[in-house]
Amino acid sequence: MIEVLERIRVPRPQGGRPRTRPDHLGGDKAYSSRRNRRYLRRRQIKHTIPEPKDQRANRKRRGSKGGRPTGFDSEIYKRRNEVERTINRLKNARAVATRYDKRAYVFHGTVTAATIRLWLRP
Repeated sequence: MIEVLERIRVPRPQGGRPRTRPDHLGGDKAYSSRRNRRYLRRRQIKHTIPEPKDQRANRKRRGSKGGRPTGFDSEIYKRRNEVERTINRLKNARAVATRYDKRAYVFHGTVTAATIRLWLRP
């Protein structure tokens, strides 16, 4: 996760230095390690990552040394699921799933066409 976040560059419409930090990050239980959470806190990125049962049990077992429970907003996590399902529906288009296109702008057009097809589907 850390390597991916380091490469984010979102240009600003009015110009200037590009954004390098998202407003909020959602992840599944696979990204719930202390290292990932510490990295996000250090960069002041709000996040919604559920805590697995085993990590929760270990924290409770340690008592006051286990630390505070992680903040988790189930409503935000539900929206993350909607996004993931939409991406999976986009991957039904074979060209999007396999990415045959060499150039990024061609692939962007393929994704746009698949998105329009999804949007127009009854």
